[in-house]
Amino acid sequence: MGETLQIIRERRSVRSYKPDMVPEELIRKVTEAGTWAPSGMGRQPAIILAVTNRELRDRLSRMNAEIMGTDTDPFYGAPVVLVVLADKNVPTYLYDGTLVMENLMLAAQDLGLGSCWIHRAKEEFESAEGKEILRSLGIEGDYEGIGHCVLGYPDKEPKQAAERKASYVYFAK
Repeated sequence: MGETLQIIRERRSVRSYKPDMVPEELIRKVTEAGTWAPSGMGRQPAIILAVTNRELRDRLSRMNAEIMGTDTDPFYGAPVVLVVLADKNVPTYLYDGTLVMENLMLAAQDLGLGSCWIHRAKEEFESAEGKEILRSLGIEGDYEGIGHCVLGYPDKEPKQAAERKASYVYFAK
């Protein structure tokens, strides 16, 4: 089995992180992988907001928790949040942003980091507060939040993968 397939098979969603910050060099490698995701007609409508600032990270966590209707940290204590947003004016934006998310998670696995896709970025960045956060960072445009890829060092071993269902693939010969 090739190295890429091995990474794919071993990747798991991590839901408990050590508080240790991920070195910027590793964050840059993960985000670079995101920039190489395929996109419809090569338009590259997605952007990645790499959040390492604790105050902003906690603000996004609070917003996300409110949308979810809880007061717990939806980012599971991860010190880094990579927010993927995509330009809604591009017809394939949702798919393109999703591919960026996958590349981020696979790169994290390859580098020995844990990751997890956290939803509700759409609702966060449709809000006035979310739009103001983007404006304050100099990000302008009609962006939709695709997801948060939380990153960090796993605090415990992730669960084993479920067996793949027998009816996953159908061949039409």
